[in-house]
Amino acid sequence: MAASSAPVVAVRVPPELAFLLRPRDRAARERRLGYDPDATVAHVVQAAGVPMTEVGGLRLDGVPTQPTARPGPGSVVQVAAVRRPQPVPSGGFLLDVGLGALARRLRLLGLAAAWSNDAADADLAARAAAEDRVLLTQDRGLLMRRGVRGALVRGGRPDDQLADVLDRFAPALAPLTRCTACGAGLEPVAKADVADRLPPGTRRTFDDFARCRACGRVYWHGAHARRIEQLVARYR
Repeated sequence: MAASSAPVVAVRVPPELAFLLRPRDRAARERRLGYDPDATVAHVVQAAGVPMTEVGGLRLDGVPTQPTARPGPGSVVQVAAVRRPQPVPSGGFLLDVGLGALARRLRLLGLAAAWSNDAADADLAARAAAEDRVLLTQDRGLLMRRGVRGALVRGGRPDDQLADVLDRFAPALAPLTRCTACGAGLEPVAKADVADRLPPGTRRTFDDFARCRACGRVYWHGAHARRIEQLVARYR
């Protein structure tokens, strides 16, 4: 009986953030937590399962508030979803280890997207800050690290993830201008300078080529270009 009468703080979320709550709390879109006099609004919201990177505004007992405010016993914290689109920082995107396919798609569209298959969480957070990038991840724990500027990527398939990122940030697209392997920019190169690196069929069929400024990989407007053009048209 004592436990049921203990003071609580309720966290209420909009429909688009309900998936972040425990399954049993999603229908009501509310998570009730035990009151902690030392907890800030930000602590309470994240304890409910919502990273602050996904929060666009907060109300405490109906009044606009800051993440550093402290709720009282019986308080209600109302969470608004982050507004879309958000600006892309000057450094572009940094993706965690699980989003390699998404990184490739972003690069195909000409977006600055750094990715490594063995980066630790602490390194990702530090790199995002040092290079002025937004950290894209599906790991809520990573987004709850102090000072992380990031975004929780929705979707289980790379195309769905791409749609979510483009909707959230609405970046300007420049298709086929970046290397899909390392993300660096491409520059035109004479066919004669790369002829020895081309398959025989490519040498006979194509005349226009580009080369990565960083890793030297060679590209041409091949059969995959139609799919890329369709991809661009879909998201524009």
